Amino acid sequence: MPESEPRTTEDMLTYEKDTANKVAWLTLNRPEKMNAPDTAMRMRFAEVLHMANVDDEVKVLVIRGVGEHFGTGADLPEMLRKMRDDPLFEFGIDQDSGAKYPPADTFRNLFHVNSHYASARGGCRSLQEFKKISIVEVKGYCYGWHFYQAADADLVISSDDALYGHAAFRYMGWGPRMWTWIETMGLRQFQEMLFTGRPFTAAEMLACGFLNQVVPRADLEAEIEKYAMACAHNGSSDRIVMQKTFLELYKQQRGEYFGSTLTSVFETLGHFARPDAGDQTLGMETMSGDLAKAVKSGEDKIPPSWRLSVSGRNRD
Repeated sequence: MPESEPRTTEDMLTYEKDTANKVAWLTLNRPEKMNAPDTAMRMRFAEVLHMANVDDEVKVLVIRGVGEHFGTGADLPEMLRKMRDDPLFEFGIDQDSGAKYPPADTFRNLFHVNSHYASARGGCRSLQEFKKISIVEVKGYCYGWHFYQAADADLVISSDDALYGHAAFRYMGWGPRMWTWIETMGLRQFQEMLFTGRPFTAAEMLACGFLNQVVPRADLEAEIEKYAMACAHNGSSDRIVMQKTFLELYKQQRGEYFGSTLTSVFETLGHFARPDAGDQTLGMETMSGDLAKAVKSGEDKIPPSWRLSVSGRNRD
């Protein structure tokens, strides 16, 4: 494809199947943006999961990213521009439909989109309702939206150089999947990540039970293949759906969806939070600018080994 020709959403989020083994591969292919999904990619992510959930030729879904990193989270500047210019797009409503989105000074303006992320259709929580086996392959950065997917997946196989966390703990303090991070990391470990804002290494995430396996990056693809084939050939499709239904009922009894909805309320009210004088807290207004630069600018007071970026961790 010529460099001047814009890439489509289908180019940036690809889907392919190995029908002989009933394994599907969903690949984030936006390495120039650290695989950050824009709004259309996130919507396609939800659509692909819905399709794979029904498809009788799929028993196992592997989610991975092209390039050096799994991903650094959603493309928030693009999301905010989209919400400003065409807020109905997020909800699959045509701009010419006659529908009117609530104005900016209402509670509904933010709550509609935040509660949307608590649904499978929003492309953030979609794996919770997926009735096939999901495996996430992590390498390099696993932040933000990508961290959601790792927490919600059935199995997570990681390279030993991976880092896990959420930049929102530096600028907002919330994340849509806080419930599931508590459940998958443990309360003490998640509280440390939340209050310090520091990313955890693959070794730390393995120790707290978040990961299934950690291997050298060179061995990652082979390890993923081993897990995918074992899962695909260990029982019938019906049995997998029954197992996943049992696990979903358990998660709902533990309050998974309640946690998602409650977080959407906190995120909606987040713009009322104000920074203390002289601190490094970043507010809602930062999200519409160069968010990455803003987050990095506040890391000088953070111990080098606790910084989000590899370059920052190597800088004294």
